[in-house]
Amino acid sequence: MKTNWRIFALGLVLVFVGSIAAHLVQTTNGVTIKDVRFIGANGNLQSGLLYVPEGVTAQTKAPAILAVHGYINTREVQSGFAIEYSRRGYVVLSIDQTGHGYSEGAAFSAGFGGPAALQYLRGLDIVDVDNIGMEGHSMGGWTVLAAAATYPDDYKSIVLEGSSVGAPFAAEGTADWPRNVSVVFSAYDEFSSLMWGVDKADDVEQSPKLMAFFSSETPVEEGKIYGDIAAGNARILWQPPVTHPGDHLSRAAIGHSVDWFAQTLDGARPLPADNQIWFYKEFATLIGLVGFVVLIMGTLNGLLSLPWLRDLQATPVAAAHTTRGPKWWGIFLFSALFPVANYYPLFTLAESLFPASALLPQTITSQVAFWAVINGAVAGLVGLVIRTQPVVFPINIARSLVLAGAAVFVAYLSAVIVDFFLKVDFRFWFVGVKLLTAERFATALVYLVPFTIYFVLAMRALHGGLSVAGQSLRATYTLNALALMGGFLVFLIMQYAALFSNGILLTPSEPLNTIVMFQFVPLLLTAAIISTFLYQRTASYLPGAFVNALLVTWFVVAGQAAQYAAA
Repeated sequence: MKTNWRIFALGLVLVFVGSIAAHLVQTTNGVTIKDVRFIGANGNLQSGLLYVPEGVTAQTKAPAILAVHGYINTREVQSGFAIEYSRRGYVVLSIDQTGHGYSEGAAFSAGFGGPAALQYLRGLDIVDVDNIGMEGHSMGGWTVLAAAATYPDDYKSIVLEGSSVGAPFAAEGTADWPRNVSVVFSAYDEFSSLMWGVDKADDVEQSPKLMAFFSSETPVEEGKIYGDIAAGNARILWQPPVTHPGDHLSRAAIGHSVDWFAQTLDGARPLPADNQIWFYKEFATLIGLVGFVVLIMGTLNGLLSLPWLRDLQATPVAAAHTTRGPKWWGIFLFSALFPVANYYPLFTLAESLFPASALLPQTITSQVAFWAVINGAVAGLVGLVIRTQPVVFPINIARSLVLAGAAVFVAYLSAVIVDFFLKVDFRFWFVGVKLLTAERFATALVYLVPFTIYFVLAMRALHGGLSVAGQSLRATYTLNALALMGGFLVFLIMQYAALFSNGILLTPSEPLNTIVMFQFVPLLLTAAIISTFLYQRTASYLPGAFVNALLVTWFVVAGQAAQYAAA
């Protein structure tokens, strides 16, 4: 019995060691972090993390910064910026935009939540209202610009990270509006055409739109201050050598932001911009994320030793192939490449077929679900055609469901605990596990249907069509993972090889969906590991399919934006 729970114990250690370490990093120098809620437009509840430096009170007020994430991200993605700001004595409010995370309303509504957040920040009695800055990444830039347009006298300076003034979602910038702006637009940003009207991000200094904003008749010089900080019309451009989402993992991008607020806001602690510790927190939450997966596997392993669930452990069935011959390689390559080949077309089709509605409120989740159902159906058909074993209807569906539900419940409980006590989640970069609000829980029940269909069909095809007699466990795990996510991994390597060599993606018209594709790699890798782990113990694809359906639905629905909000 003790042996059966060792993996579980390892998962617990990783979860809590990583989460505690992350908490210690983000509360360095006595910073406290509070989960706050406030009323936004139309009575909608908005969510934020409030970072309060040590010693800041109503009597000893501090300068403040509103920090905002980009589209289909959440408040935790801004932690690198928030950690560095709060270390320097700024009160920081990192919000969930409307329709994102724990904030109500629909995405893109009410100035993305920016105006209400700025007023909430100004209303705190610990804030020096004469020294407020705003920082936003991507759509978060449009969020802070909406706040600046609504309350033009209520802030002092802005940092636009990977963002822009003007179309499509912000007011046009002028020589005097908004006040004191630092444009941090990375040299390999995928959205250069959308933001600044240039094909290559590295050419942004030649953008007519940027030149007009900087009141310059010649290409903008990086690192040069245009205008005057004291007059409130200063402008500066920086181009870190990273991508659009890479701003969050860039010491340069975060450092330029820190430096600009040091120049434009009064009352902060003098600390060099290159003195940064945020990456320790990023590494710690990665440990927590790995521990989260290990905890799930350990829970499954332990539960299978219990009397009622022990019957799920079955004698392994015969392998589908004696060797990895031409037929095996054909199935493998089709499994890896076909889902990538139809990714963009199916996403485009789903966007037109399933507009945001009360039933399906998340556009991108609907796109992923549509892709999943189509590819699951194809996997099921291929499995019927090429099967080398008879189709056997599993008799332990109820026990498989109980096993999956219990394991995911334990995982969810761990996320609740670290969120409540430590104010962190399990994540790396923008791949993070968030809790579900009551509204999103109801949404998850709807999307659970297509994701269950996908995983039942895909896992049956994976284990029934690619198993090889005498194959080592290492080879089995590796090849199953590559069959599910290998095509996406190779394609993304090709995409970014093109971007870093030529400055343009292979699919320049698909920057958003390309970035969304990033998450397919860790999600499908995890799905392959969990499913293979359970198939080795139960000789059934159903337990792994049910676990993965629950996990992926939770992950996607909790982290995605809602484009439709109930009245």
